[in-house]
Amino acid sequence: MNLILQNIVRYLVLVLVQVLILNNIHFLGFVNPYLYVLFILALPLNMSRSLLLVLAFVLGLSIDTFVGTPGVHAFACVFVAFVREPLLKLLLPRDDNHELFTPSMRSLGEGVYLKYAVLMVFIHHIVLFLIEAFSFQHFGFLLLRIVASSLFTLVLLLGIERLKLHNR
Repeated sequence: MNLILQNIVRYLVLVLVQVLILNNIHFLGFVNPYLYVLFILALPLNMSRSLLLVLAFVLGLSIDTFVGTPGVHAFACVFVAFVREPLLKLLLPRDDNHELFTPSMRSLGEGVYLKYAVLMVFIHHIVLFLIEAFSFQHFGFLLLRIVASSLFTLVLLLGIERLKLHNR
């Protein structure tokens, strides 16, 4: 029950921070952090895949509702949730039982968590910005936007993980 309450609070806080604060940041006019992806990254590994996809859809739809983008964030979140399990299987040692924990810097270790976070954030941002642009017409600008927003998001995400690591 504690884990359910913790994830509900995480969802609410991340959506509110995204909608009320981060969506109003337009660094250099085009760089936006999308910290809400942390919700998907931090869900327990033993969660059923269908529940994970539904929660990712609800998260993305919540952001879409406030931002006014019909389905863009929902699709990016569902895609990231879909690739999460295979990606973690690639990153984690095969001999250990990893089903009973929540991915974090503490549980995965700094190196593995950094790889996990970087891949997930970049995948999310690539899908998000490609769907949003729906064109390769300005590919250089699109690539710059993906990289810059991903780096900004990663700085925030890893900062939060570092704080959690040092506060426990």
